[in-house]
Amino acid sequence: MKIDTFFVRDDGKFFPNNNQLPVIVYRQVFDSRSVSASNWEQLFKRNNFGQSWRDGIFTFHHYHSTAHEALGCYAGHVQVRLGGDDEQVRKDVELNAGDCILIPTGVAHKNIGQDSEFAVVGAYDLDGRSYDMNYGKDAEERRKAEDNMKKDPGFTLSSLFS
Repeated sequence: MKIDTFFVRDDGKFFPNNNQLPVIVYRQVFDSRSVSASNWEQLFKRNNFGQSWRDGIFTFHHYHSTAHEALGCYAGHVQVRLGGDDEQVRKDVELNAGDCILIPTGVAHKNIGQDSEFAVVGAYDLDGRSYDMNYGKDAEERRKAEDNMKKDPGFTLSSLFS
């Protein structure tokens, strides 16, 4: 397994992103024989990531200020844009079946392309909280999101695969 980490800085406009916690990409957590939606769900649950769901990734920018999000790809592949559309900030990441990405609070993300087989399990580290949805629409939304992010306890999944 290979692990990639990087930070996504504030775009200064729409998305706070997160310069305190990195995005973590885990490559080939499961191989082609063992990757499944239920294996991702069990792994996330063991590590206190709940409210899991099976679906795709929205094709519009959004972010969560009250929970980190884990996405485990169990079929196909997808291109995910992180950080917004600003070329100085954004980072595009490809996920294939067996890969996982941990997206910290504040980091905008969207699907910018997928194959017809793509499917993902998502889950949130809620720890008694509920997750929110933010879209980078105005200053008031951003202010509230930044306030929420200041209360963030950090990752619970960061050492999941060590």
